[in-house]
Amino acid sequence: MEILLKKDVANLGYAGEIVKVKAGYAMNYLVPQGFATVATESVKKQHAETLRQRAHKEAKLVADAEALAATINAQVVEVKVKVSESGKLYGSVTTMDLAEALNAKGLNIDKKDITILAGEVKEVGAYEAVVKIYKAIKGTFKFNVVAE
Repeated sequence: MEILLKKDVANLGYAGEIVKVKAGYAMNYLVPQGFATVATESVKKQHAETLRQRAHKEAKLVADAEALAATINAQVVEVKVKVSESGKLYGSVTTMDLAEALNAKGLNIDKKDITILAGEVKEVGAYEAVVKIYKAIKGTFKFNVVAE
């Protein structure tokens, strides 16, 4: 069954895409929750017209996202934390700490969009993180955890 997504659905697609799913998933979950509508011929025609009108807006969004990704790729963030004598952190560095550090540099990044590649950061050192910017566009930045 084909459906038109109204909202982004993890592991399925982004808003405005027509995707194929099983009928039970569509009719029992996606449509009642307001995540999608059934893709009839008239809905597909309206969607095609909307896509034509949105094409130049999408190009601008992609260009802005790529520029932001280039800016993020050039960043090296320093996170100061309290550490014990053995070099272990009291706690850990989280995505919230990284979001605050990026926001201090003038980049408006939400903590939900950041993924730390090393998992948990519990020691002083150099690490990397990925920022999801727009659809498939991502930026990677390095951050150093240093003693306060």
